[in-house]
Amino acid sequence: MPKKIYECFPEGKFKALTMSYDDGMKEDIPLIEIFNKYKIKGTFHLNSGLMTQPERILPEQIKQVYKGHEVAAHTLTHPTIARSPMELVTEQILQDRKELEHLIGIPVRGFSYPNGSYNESIKQLLPHLGIRYARVVGSSDQFGLPRDFYEWQATCHHNHNLLKNTETFLELFKKQYLYLMYVWGHSFEFSRDKNWNLIEEFCNMIGNREDIWYATNIEIVDYQEAFLRLQFAADASFVYNPSACSVWLSVDDTVIEVLGGELKQL
Repeated sequence: MPKKIYECFPEGKFKALTMSYDDGMKEDIPLIEIFNKYKIKGTFHLNSGLMTQPERILPEQIKQVYKGHEVAAHTLTHPTIARSPMELVTEQILQDRKELEHLIGIPVRGFSYPNGSYNESIKQLLPHLGIRYARVVGSSDQFGLPRDFYEWQATCHHNHNLLKNTETFLELFKKQYLYLMYVWGHSFEFSRDKNWNLIEEFCNMIGNREDIWYATNIEIVDYQEAFLRLQFAADASFVYNPSACSVWLSVDDTVIEVLGGELKQL
């Protein structure tokens, strides 16, 4: 009989949580403090051309404020890019990447569409600009991985069924599936709506758990790519991992770590 082999998240987990917040407002600072308290990771999409505005985090603060989290692009000045000529779309995204990379010293490969604005031409452009995924707006109320990482929709905005979705997510138990809860929003909305207690309650419910992988957006993308690069024998008796990172598998219900560069008997 053939083996039953499934991809797992790191350490054999089958649930993951990721957070995504836009615009780089000063409220990101207390939000990150809450995330860190509960060991939750976030992705923060920044407009490098607007950082001198008084309500935003200053360029010289970026590297320290977002330490341990992902900094991603959001265009230079937040235009509605589906209405813009492609020459300017290219400049908006590529220049934002350059400025952000100068500030943090590592490649910036994530993106969220400003104003939720995109079209098929922009999607096709993004890989050529070094962008590996792009988040759209709206809420799916679902817990699956995206079919298209360039049209990645979150489970919910934090003002949309957050605690209800969290309860559903925590109750999921079928290990033959991979579950991802993805929450997005803008940190300034917590001050505007006077509901900082909402994100604190959410993080208290879902954070610091042994059964959940807490990841940034790009960590999820990179891990999926590493899994797809695995080279299995035709009879699945062994596998080679050509990536630098480990990939975890469930082989007939036994969790196995395949180290980077390892040829593993299954």
